[in-house]
Amino acid sequence: MQLHISPSLRHVTVLPGKGVREFINVKVGSRRVSYRMLFYMLLLFTFLLRVIFVMTAVDGINGERKCSSIGCLGKKLGPKILHRRLEPAVPEVIYQILDKPVSEDELRGKSEIPQTMEDFVTEMKESRSDAKAFAIRLREMVSLLEQRTRTAKIQEYLYRHVASSSIPKQLYCLTLKLANEHSTNAAARMQLPSAEFVPALVDNSYFHFVLASDNVLAASVVAASLVHNSLHPDRVVLHIITDKKTYSPMQAWFSLHPLSLAIIEVKALHHFDWFAKGKVPVLEAMEKDQRVRSQFRGGSSAITANNNEKPYVVAAKLQALSPKYNSMMNHIRIHLPELFPSLNKVVFLDDDIVIQTDLSPLWDIDMNGKVNGAVQTCKGDDKFVMSKRLKSYLNFSHPLIREHFDPNECAWAYGMNIFDLEAWRKSNISLSYYHWLEQNLKSDLSLWQLGTLPPGLIAFHGHVHIIDPFWHMLGLGYQENTSFADAKDAGVIHFNGRAKPWLDIAFPKLRPLWAKYVDFSDKLIKSCHIRAF
Repeated sequence: MQLHISPSLRHVTVLPGKGVREFINVKVGSRRVSYRMLFYMLLLFTFLLRVIFVMTAVDGINGERKCSSIGCLGKKLGPKILHRRLEPAVPEVIYQILDKPVSEDELRGKSEIPQTMEDFVTEMKESRSDAKAFAIRLREMVSLLEQRTRTAKIQEYLYRHVASSSIPKQLYCLTLKLANEHSTNAAARMQLPSAEFVPALVDNSYFHFVLASDNVLAASVVAASLVHNSLHPDRVVLHIITDKKTYSPMQAWFSLHPLSLAIIEVKALHHFDWFAKGKVPVLEAMEKDQRVRSQFRGGSSAITANNNEKPYVVAAKLQALSPKYNSMMNHIRIHLPELFPSLNKVVFLDDDIVIQTDLSPLWDIDMNGKVNGAVQTCKGDDKFVMSKRLKSYLNFSHPLIREHFDPNECAWAYGMNIFDLEAWRKSNISLSYYHWLEQNLKSDLSLWQLGTLPPGLIAFHGHVHIIDPFWHMLGLGYQENTSFADAKDAGVIHFNGRAKPWLDIAFPKLRPLWAKYVDFSDKLIKSCHIRAF
């Protein structure tokens, strides 16, 4: 006889030895109840185990020092049994404390605030504080360090503003010595260009470049880099426009330092018939701008005293106060059609650029009827420099701006621009420029940040042809994150920003790209102690 018990223990089958099957069903009631109870107990144990871990997490969050609940059991045994560590969430009390601002007055009387992270960790370990005390101390330390960092950054921006707005004594020396040369040396008063090349000044078969500057050394670098890298220097015509006080030193420099084959013209604003006759709208706007600004603006002191502004906003406002942004040299580009009535196309250059390639291909670019060929400043690898849109310059909280423009539209850059003067003369760009300058004055200078780019963005709106970024790399005067290799590969590099390459505050790794076009062995350069740094 064979005995067979089913896996469920509910049936017992007896098989006789002679092959005759007899089924005897034996219901084991007690067994059935016992295993069900075991199953339910297992479920209950699983539930209790989860509760233990929850209570353990609560104990950990609340910073309990002693075991006051069954949660301590889970805290001690749970990780050992299940080989896992609990990851408690950040206590809500920490967020509540950190969300509360701390004023300077609150921090002023607390000299014992930790100064470093090491001091903070040591203090927390020694005091064994709870979550609330931890958050309060952390908030005080971070707020104090944030205030000190902000103060230091603003002081740095203020010092850079002062340094960039001042004339270095070496440049002042060079200007004086050149003025003396102009008055005592006939070779320094040569006609530029010589009579035989005067017809080329209005010949559209040449490549015409315009440079407006009152900085002799900067202008010399732009001219030297332009001619040195040109494949056709004999077809280059550089028109240098300067002011009355800088005309003699500028003429003296280019008379004494001629650039082989290229044609150089040096003129002061008062030499242009159009400029000398009648009223010049932009000059009137500049005079009004100066009066309004002196009456309502507090200058750099008011800007740095504003504790609500972020440091980068303070930096932008300080930069806009630079005398350069209210100089006629910076506004002159809006008058190019009147200044050069015989020319069809020019490339306008700022004096803080360096040209590193031949620019003649710019004349082959099809502008598609547009007036201004420029590089966009909202796309690029450098997110600090190439992230500018109209909202970066214009005040879209003002209804006049909000009604006419899209805040997310890409901005573009001055510095190296192709201007189709024929198309410009058929447009209303200049009138639009004057109109918006007047509107800004009526609005108490509230339509845009200070400077000449914002009204340019408005006046040339719809008239811009985007060119390849290779032709104009920006930001070398803003921050030193630009790599030397990337800058070296660009067609034109622009030291826009405070750290001009001729100043002591220039970035050392980028300055050589500019300094290579200065002849430091020149007697005038050496006599003024202008060195390669």
